[in-house]
Amino acid sequence: MLADLIAPPGQAMPEAEGPLVHVPLVCATQATLDLLDVVVAKHGPVMFHQSGGCCDGSAPMCYPLGSFLLADHDKLLGHIDGHPFYMGGAQYEYWKHTQLTIDVVPGRGGMFSLEGPEGRRFLVRSRLFSEAEWAWLEANGKVEPGH
Repeated sequence: MLADLIAPPGQAMPEAEGPLVHVPLVCATQATLDLLDVVVAKHGPVMFHQSGGCCDGSAPMCYPLGSFLLADHDKLLGHIDGHPFYMGGAQYEYWKHTQLTIDVVPGRGGMFSLEGPEGRRFLVRSRLFSEAEWAWLEANGKVEPGH
C-alpha cells in the first residue's frame, strides 16, 4: 500500500491536494493495516465486503479470501494492502460519491467477520469527493460519468 493512501488515525482520508494522479475509492488507516496483519497471520489472505443489509451489513466484513460468494452486482472498490474490498451494488449507489476510509475501533466486529475475536472491529469513515476528485474519477473510468 502506498504511504499516501494511509489516512490519519480516526479520520477519513483528507481531500487530495495538488495535481491528481490517483484517487482511491477506498483507503485505510495504519490501525487497519496493523489489525489486518494480525487477521492475515491467523487466517491467510482475506477479502472485505460491505453489503448494506440489516444488522452487520452496514459494517465492512472481513472473510477468508474466496469464502464469501460475490453477486454480479457487487463492485470491487479497490484493495487494502493487497486484499480486495467489495461493496454490494445497492449500497454502492448510496456511497458512490464518497471516499471510504477503513478504520479500527474497540469492540467486537460482525458475527462472521474475522477480526471479531481481536476485540477491535473495522469501521467505515467517509467523506464526499471534491469536484476535482470526482472529475478525475469520471475521466479515468472509475465512476460512471454524469452520476
